[in-house]
Order: sequence, then structure tokens, then C-alpha cells
Amino acid sequence: MLVTLKGFGGIWERRLTKTPPAPNPAVLVAFYNTTGVVVDGKVRYRWRIGGKIRFNGIGGFTPNNPSRSLNRVFECKDPEATRAGWTQVLFRKMLAGPERPDFYLFVVTAGHTGRLDIGSPWKSDAVQVIALSEHADEQEAMLLMPAYSWVRGELGTFYVEPTAKQFWSAELRLGRAGLEQ
Repeated sequence: MLVTLKGFGGIWERRLTKTPPAPNPAVLVAFYNTTGVVVDGKVRYRWRIGGKIRFNGIGGFTPNNPSRSLNRVFECKDPEATRAGWTQVLFRKMLAGPERPDFYLFVVTAGHTGRLDIGSPWKSDAVQVIALSEHADEQEAMLLMPAYSWVRGELGTFYVEPTAKQFWSAELRLGRAGLEQ
């Protein structure tokens, strides 16, 4: 599965893996990213839907400057359910050059889309929720979205629109009145 990375959630973790020692110590480190919201002045997990994306210490991800990975295409494993019941997507490696992705990973907040009413039809069937945190009026959702899929918040319906000049990239755009589903 190919995924263009369009955003990160609010929480990062770094863990040593349990694999045997390797000649390259970077192989032993994994970086996880997920959603979080501000609770009592600190960003915390408040999962309604639990999940994380994972980057190994190798594979092109730069942990000291994660933004260098944005708008880049990664080869990923399909989403997997962990024993703990949450979803994980392993970002195996960054591609050397752009390719047309199967999905775009967007992170949206209530400030961007308005509150998502996850009890109603709030997303197209093709959208895969990796994680969703909420507390009070705050929400943050990590979504795998194919081209032309949509998510609906209080501010309207937002569509994934591939860009013409960068065929591997897309934007999440608010639909125009009368065109929304």
C-alpha cells in the first residue's frame, strides 16, 4: 500500500524494539505517532478509536525533523489490529521518488473541519480511521483517505482533491454548496 503523508497527530513516542541486536543501532528504534487533545494543559490520549502509525529507525523517516516526511510517499503495511485492540500502520520506507498513492494520511481537528459526529454518516466508506481522540470540544482524527473520498464535520463536507502539479499529493478541501453529498 502506498501512502502520501499529509500530517501528524499530536502525540509522539519512541520505543526500543524487542528484536535481537543488530549491527545498525537505528534498526532497534521505532517511532509512533497518534492523535491527542489538550486536557488540563497537556496533550493526552483520549481515544474514541485507538491507533498509531509506526516508523522504524530505518526507512527514510527523520525523527529529529519529522516535517521532512510530509508530502512524501511511503510504502506501508495494511492497517493491522494489535492484541490490545487498536490499529497500527507500519510506514516501511519512504520512496526515493514520487508515485501515485493508494491513500493520503490526513490528520484533521475540530478547528479545521468542525466537530465530527462519529455517530452519524460522517465519512465515506473508503475512509479508514486510524485513530480519533476527543475531549470536550476538541477532536483530532488520523484518517487514511483515497482520492475523492470525504469526511463531514460541522463546517461542511471536505473532499480529498489530488493536485494537478504534484500527482502524488492532495488537499482536503471544503465542498461547495450544492455539490456536497
